[in-house]
Amino acid sequence: MDNLVLSFALIGFLGIGAQWLAWRMHLPAIVLMALAGMIVGPGLGLINPEEDFGEFYRPMIAVAVAVILFEGGLQLKFEEIRGSISEGVWRLVFPGVPIAWALGAMAAHYAAGLSWPVAVLFAGILIVTGPTVILPLLRQARLSHRPAALLKWEGIINDPIGALLAVIVYEYVTYDAGAHTTFEIAGSLILGSVMSIAWGVVLGRFTASAFNRGWVPEYLKPPVLLSIVLICFVAANMLQEEAGLLAVTAMGVTMANSKLPSINDLRHFKENIAVLFVSGVFVILTASLSRETLAEALSWQTFWFVAAMLFVVRPLAIMISTMGSELSLQERLLTSWIAPRGIVAVAVSGFFAGVLAEAGLEEAERMVPLAFAIVFATVVLHGFSIAPVGKWLGLASKAKPGFLIVGSSDWAVAFAKRIQELGAPVVIADDRWAALRPARQANVPTYFGEILSEVTEYHLDLNEFGYLVALGDNEAHNSLVCTDLAPELGRAKIFQINNSTSSENERRSVARSLKGRLFMKSGPTLNELKQRHREGWFFQKTRITEEYTSEQYLADLHNGEPVILQRKGIVMVASREQPLQPEKGDTILAYVPPDIEEQRARRKEKQSKATQEVAERKEQAIADVNPKPAT
Repeated sequence: MDNLVLSFALIGFLGIGAQWLAWRMHLPAIVLMALAGMIVGPGLGLINPEEDFGEFYRPMIAVAVAVILFEGGLQLKFEEIRGSISEGVWRLVFPGVPIAWALGAMAAHYAAGLSWPVAVLFAGILIVTGPTVILPLLRQARLSHRPAALLKWEGIINDPIGALLAVIVYEYVTYDAGAHTTFEIAGSLILGSVMSIAWGVVLGRFTASAFNRGWVPEYLKPPVLLSIVLICFVAANMLQEEAGLLAVTAMGVTMANSKLPSINDLRHFKENIAVLFVSGVFVILTASLSRETLAEALSWQTFWFVAAMLFVVRPLAIMISTMGSELSLQERLLTSWIAPRGIVAVAVSGFFAGVLAEAGLEEAERMVPLAFAIVFATVVLHGFSIAPVGKWLGLASKAKPGFLIVGSSDWAVAFAKRIQELGAPVVIADDRWAALRPARQANVPTYFGEILSEVTEYHLDLNEFGYLVALGDNEAHNSLVCTDLAPELGRAKIFQINNSTSSENERRSVARSLKGRLFMKSGPTLNELKQRHREGWFFQKTRITEEYTSEQYLADLHNGEPVILQRKGIVMVASREQPLQPEKGDTILAYVPPDIEEQRARRKEKQSKATQEVAERKEQAIADVNPKPAT
């Protein structure tokens, strides 16, 4: 019992620790998680999940895979695919998926030496390009909108399709082992798959309707949803073995397109659960590998299989499926190269390897090292090359991380104009057309609409923004915007204007935990900033040098206040929690009063007078000590 608890604790610590370290070092998390599992498993022998967990090992993996696939389905919104990339995305699904499946099966059979049944199943799993891996890579590479959206949606759509193909092949292989005709096998597969998908759709619609009608209180929605997902998975498996993966995926897609008001909260909860499962499953699977299995993963046979998948299967599938589409040659070349596999490929491979081995296909266990090999190769090669390849093909966004300003005013427009002068893109969003007039007149990009609307994400690409500044005159709305977009941009990049004028308003103020960082060190209110704008305050850009030090700058700033600091291309925004500390070489944008030059001149005049008086006193002191001889 103690060993089991210790194993759970160690797996959780290593998985989440690897995720944090990857975030801190800007490395692919999947690589660090795999290394952690191999160190404590086959490396040091601290844990052996199959022995430690016993009969619970495979059910744990199955449940984790089901939740991961449901969370993937929850990302699939059909409305977002519509537009300029829709044809390209659907081309990657059909005929892209059948082509990749057929070519991948041949590579698995001829290069990896797998039998045809196992090779076909494995190839179906490998069409999944891993949305949990591709999305961080896209944020890191900062590609242009169209190729980024293409890769993103290919991963999201192919995620459930890979599970579908794997289940179908598994059912065929297990049926084929008995005395069944081809007609019986096909009919059973089609009927079971349709019923499983229908079961997932029905449960998804029922859950969405129950949530919409208020049958479930808000605080119970996440645990109720998780319970229904597990019921969906288990019931579908009773209907047809391993069909639960299809059912939970269909349930996720159904709920994603159900116009559910609380879908974002539920999605964030499921993302958190999925992160825990992804971390745990990956460490468990790598820790379960033996040294012999790892040695097999480093064989020449594995090398040729990986090379065939990278340089033959993927390029051919993309080039053939997108022939004659609206995609440019550069976009097709980039998509042909970038196809990182992730946790779904490894988790599903590990799951089906076990059940196929129990069904008599012992060679199916080779899918696990092969899956790890393809994951390592694609994550490392594609992770480190996506940015330079994107730049080389002219598909990388050259703009710096932008600013999204929510709430339009004269002050916000003046602020946006100076941000543009620093070379960073900026967009002012507001749901009042008249309020956006000053921004339009100043040629500042605008977004007309409610930033919290569900359709906003279809028209505004949040990947273009690195910072959010909520400058609306409604504190509750500003806080809601910060809370909603914090998971996308990160809490450290979310800022909110101070809307409270005194401590007397604390009862009417939004809870601090729901707000973004308080904008600017002194925390001026929006009304105070508007008043200063009318009085002639302006933004002043200053460069800190050896001759003009930060101490001199801060002394000259007087009543002004730094707002943005630019250091070696990195932008920092002033907040009460993190005031700006300028250094030599920094460029500072400060908001200063109109008489700041007069104040500086007066201070310099006072300093020069003081210096002159000190010099005169020194001369007088010297004269007193050494009086001149009388003549």
